[in-house]
Amino acid sequence: MAPLILNSVTKGFGSGAPAVRDLSLTVREGRFLALLGPSGCGKTTVLRMIAGFEQPSDGAILLGERLLADGATMVPPERRNMAMVFQSYALWPHMTVAENVGYPLKVRKVAKEKARQKVREALSAVRLDTYADRRPAELSGGQRQRVALARCLVTEPDVVLLDEPLANLDRHLRQEMEETFRDFHARSGATMIYVTHDQSEAMALATDVAVMSEGRLLQIASPEEIYARPEGLVVGGLVGQGAILSLCLPPPSDRLLDWPRLRQALLEPIEGWKSAHVLVRPQDVILDGSGLPARVISSFFEGERYALRLELQDGQSLRSFSRQAVRPADMVHVVLASGWRL
Repeated sequence: MAPLILNSVTKGFGSGAPAVRDLSLTVREGRFLALLGPSGCGKTTVLRMIAGFEQPSDGAILLGERLLADGATMVPPERRNMAMVFQSYALWPHMTVAENVGYPLKVRKVAKEKARQKVREALSAVRLDTYADRRPAELSGGQRQRVALARCLVTEPDVVLLDEPLANLDRHLRQEMEETFRDFHARSGATMIYVTHDQSEAMALATDVAVMSEGRLLQIASPEEIYARPEGLVVGGLVGQGAILSLCLPPPSDRLLDWPRLRQALLEPIEGWKSAHVLVRPQDVILDGSGLPARVISSFFEGERYALRLELQDGQSLRSFSRQAVRPADMVHVVLASGWRL
């Protein structure tokens, strides 16, 4: 295997702004990359260019030193040794589970006995070995998704592409399939690229997260890094449940701000300080009688805690958690343990 490289890739569809603009990233072999962003940001277009369903208008896509596509060259999908899992699963209803899984091997003219062995191994890997003779209509949504994964596994692909594969599943099945994806990644060793608009999925599954907006790549980092140190308003708003405050801070200012600095910015900003945006996570908003007054706007019980939306005296909003019951319209006091300057 080899790294997947996108070098200044642009994709336009006629008039208007390009769907993808000057995007460069390298996906190291064996990594699990989540492409995260809102609908229409270009992430599925990136996936389709990697798969070979769309050709870049400019730039190049390489697998190691092998050129897959640029503005003049296009290696067809069947010659890229990649596999793609769609939202719809793309299973043939008239075929059994085993026939669906084995179809790519049939196309490649793999010997029947070897193909049967590979199908058995793939179905065992996704815990569906006893379902080989069933039709897709007899399976649950999660089981159909496992069939689609098994179909990927039999071809031993260099890259597995997943286009919002959990979008049609309920919450329980999503959690179950997240475990399946992690296990699949560990077993196959394949490079995986996962398109999603759900930041919790991206954080739970990926070794690397790439955040996109309006066709551009904004930041790529580990889930821990991108959560703790997001770059800019869009990334800060997409990742986590934090609130973004507008404050005046001294220039230059540290990116990580403690409570004394935040308190001063909220209560006693000094003339000449510059306007800035500061991300404050819910876990860093602590209910404390020594803090600033805030009004409870909403309170939702989540089982072990209450999720609160608070309003400061200047009208700005915060999110917080509380172990104790708090009701809307209650007055509380809060301390902001830390904030991150965007």
